[in-house]
Amino acid sequence: MDINEGEIISIIGPNGSGKSTILKALSRLIKPSNGVVYLNGYDIQKLPTKEVAKRLSILSQHNHSPADCTVRDLVSYGRMPYKKWYEFKNKYDDEVVDWAISVTKLTGLADRFISTLSGGERQRAWIAMTLAQKTKVLMLDEPTTYLDISHQLEVMELLYEINRKYRVTIIMVLHDLNQASKYSDRIFVINKGRLVMQGSPHQVITKRMLRDVYNIEAQITIDKTTSKPMFFAISPLKRYEDNIIRIKEAK
Repeated sequence: MDINEGEIISIIGPNGSGKSTILKALSRLIKPSNGVVYLNGYDIQKLPTKEVAKRLSILSQHNHSPADCTVRDLVSYGRMPYKKWYEFKNKYDDEVVDWAISVTKLTGLADRFISTLSGGERQRAWIAMTLAQKTKVLMLDEPTTYLDISHQLEVMELLYEINRKYRVTIIMVLHDLNQASKYSDRIFVINKGRLVMQGSPHQVITKRMLRDVYNIEAQITIDKTTSKPMFFAISPLKRYEDNIIRIKEAK
C-alpha cells in the first residue's frame, strides 16, 4: 500500500475483513507480524513515540473524554507531543488551539463541556484535537459511525476541506461506499485480511467488486454533481443463489 502526500484514501471492506487492524498497523498502534510500515522513508516502529505523534494523528472509532472537559481542554491535548511533562502551554500553543477550533467551526462552543455537545459537534471537537497536533497525516477509524446523515455529511465535508485547504493526507476506514466514492482520491478494498483491490473510485466501485467482496447485486450510476460512481443495492447474492437451489430441489 503506497499512500501519496495530500491524498484522501478510504479503506473499505466487509465487517471483520481487517480494515481497523490495517489502520492500527499503519499508525503503529500494533506491530505487523510481517512487513514494514514506512513513514516519510522511516521505519515507523523505530521512530520515538513523540516523533510519530508529530507526524501523524489518529482518531479511533470509540473516544472518551473526562466529564468536566471543555472543547478547548480537549483540543489542547493535541499539543502534548510537543511538551515535556513539566512544560506549560505557551502563546503559540494557544494560537494553534484557537486555529483548530476555528477550522472545525467550534469557536462558539469552545468553553462548552464535551458531554453537552451533539454527536456531530463532539466528533468535530475530536478532529480539532488531531488538527492541534499539526501533523501532515490524519487517520480516522469510521469517523461517521453513530452520526445521523446530516452530521455525517458535515464531518465528511470538514475532512475534505482540511485535505484540500491544508494538504493534510487523510486515511480513513469507511462503511458507506458512496461516501468513500464521493470524497476519496483512491480506495483500498480489504477482504479476509488482504488488500484485494485499489484504485480510483471509478476503478473500484464496480458491480464485480460488489459481487466478489460484498456478495450483493447492485446498480452503478454516475453522480451528476461529482461525476463519481454511486451504487444502489438490489439484493444479496446468497439469497438469490439459495432460491436457485430450492427451485432445482423442487424440480
